[in-house]
Amino acid sequence: MNGLDSLWRLKSYLRPYVGRLVFMFSAALIGTGASLAIPLVTKEIIDGPIANRDSQGLLLLGGVAALLGFLEAFLIFVRRWIQSRAVLGLETAIRDDLYAHLQRLPMGFHGGWQSGQLLSRATTDLSVIRRFLGFGILFLVTNIIQLVTVTILLLNMYWPLGVLVAAMAVPVVFLSLRFEKKYIRISRKVQDEQGDLATLIEEGATGIRVIKAFGRRHHMFDTFDDGARNLYGTSMEKVRLSSRFWTFLGFIPNVALALVLLTGALAVGTQALSLGTLVAFTTLMLQLVWPIASLGHILAMGQESMTAADRVQEVLDTEPSIQGGTETIDNPRGNLRFEGVGFHFPDSDVDVLHDVWLEVKPGETVAVVGATGMGKTTLTALVPRLYDVTAGRVTIDGHDVRDLTLPALRSVVATAFEEPTLFSMSVRENLTLGRQDATDEDIREALQVAQAMFVYDLPWKLDTRIGEQGMSLSGGQRQRLALARAVLTEPKILVLDDTLSALDVETEALVEEALRRVLEQATGIVVAHRASTVLLADKVALLQRGTITHVGTHQELLAKVPAYRELLAQDADDLDAEGVLS
Repeated sequence: MNGLDSLWRLKSYLRPYVGRLVFMFSAALIGTGASLAIPLVTKEIIDGPIANRDSQGLLLLGGVAALLGFLEAFLIFVRRWIQSRAVLGLETAIRDDLYAHLQRLPMGFHGGWQSGQLLSRATTDLSVIRRFLGFGILFLVTNIIQLVTVTILLLNMYWPLGVLVAAMAVPVVFLSLRFEKKYIRISRKVQDEQGDLATLIEEGATGIRVIKAFGRRHHMFDTFDDGARNLYGTSMEKVRLSSRFWTFLGFIPNVALALVLLTGALAVGTQALSLGTLVAFTTLMLQLVWPIASLGHILAMGQESMTAADRVQEVLDTEPSIQGGTETIDNPRGNLRFEGVGFHFPDSDVDVLHDVWLEVKPGETVAVVGATGMGKTTLTALVPRLYDVTAGRVTIDGHDVRDLTLPALRSVVATAFEEPTLFSMSVRENLTLGRQDATDEDIREALQVAQAMFVYDLPWKLDTRIGEQGMSLSGGQRQRLALARAVLTEPKILVLDDTLSALDVETEALVEEALRRVLEQATGIVVAHRASTVLLADKVALLQRGTITHVGTHQELLAKVPAYRELLAQDADDLDAEGVLS
């Protein structure tokens, strides 16, 4: 993707600020005009009142010069005030849209991207874009206008010196074109390496327990240090490139100034040029130093912003592969069917699931049992459309889930995952993510079902913040909160992805007893590894080699299917000959 095209496509975000931007540019141009007028007034002062010893004229023109200086200073203040408010609003608008789009993108997208790369796009890259759209473009336009205007004035004052100054622009333009190509490449490399480093930092923070438990602190530091040094090396290469360019741009005006002073002094000596004109000429020429010297910085900022815009557009241009339909379900019953379902991941041709047929009737609970890697979690993820089937269909009450609006679907289906995800917010906020209108009594009932009443022993009870990823809680506590969150939504279909795996035997028994009451009111699909969890279900579906091979009661499969007995062999001591818990 072309960086300039990516930057241009962000123009829609500027529309709410058009009035402010017009005022900002107007203030900048008027300020520039005032700045350029001061040397012309100075010329008149030297060649007029000073040469003629006219004190009254000196006061008058001096007052005009002072007024122009005050006007320029005031307009700079106004411009910067308006400028800051506009560009910060612009950055916020783009960031909001980027975050909202990330929320719309499916699990397949997030599984293929490093979180640090997404983080750097939402922070560093947007800051780069904001600086250029707010400051870089303004100075680029005003500096070009200033360069053209000053050049015309210089040519009009004394054309030999004006041609000399204009000739100095040729090497600047040539070098700028060469600089642009190299800077695009190295800017992208720096920004990508910043994203990689952000990923390492995030993983080091979220995985600190594992790092400490395995004593890998030094290994993780070495990995981070390698990434940091790579970024340092690339950044220094970028600095060296920029330094050479800016040094050259700083050298050109100084050479031009020396030549102008020498040639101008000779012209004054021969009376081809007045002293006032030479002073004005020199002053105007000095006003070219900043536009020329800043050209490198502005071009560098522009290249970085185009690279940043390219990286942001990579995300914004990604179309969500999972789009909501238009249908809703009135009075859902929760009849769930898998009809010839197949699935493979986008980057693979190997089927994880194929030809899966299964029906779970309203109020019925089915346990999905299978060896590790058989696709149990993938199967349950198809119900709320975390992934979409690649063959067949999943239906709820006869509606293909792909035809339902996503809010309608996910108000019917609630999921509790094996790896519970909790957020750095209060217990109450974590629990009510799926049901914002839940009362304290509703929350208490859900916590009782999940045997998570421990929250009332926390320092601030439901308002206790539990830290990032809920790391202040044990694994079993996090899992019970995640289960309570799912139960609180009162879904018609409850998906439990091995949700009880981190519970001790006693707590598991209490949770299962409470879940039986919940599952009487809902359709349940439960991924199970333990015999005790299987007994929650009315039926068991055995998943082998990506498809369901047997469906029946626990006792039927235990008696007739050797593969099922082998899967539950680890719990054999807990089962009597009838296949029930001892």
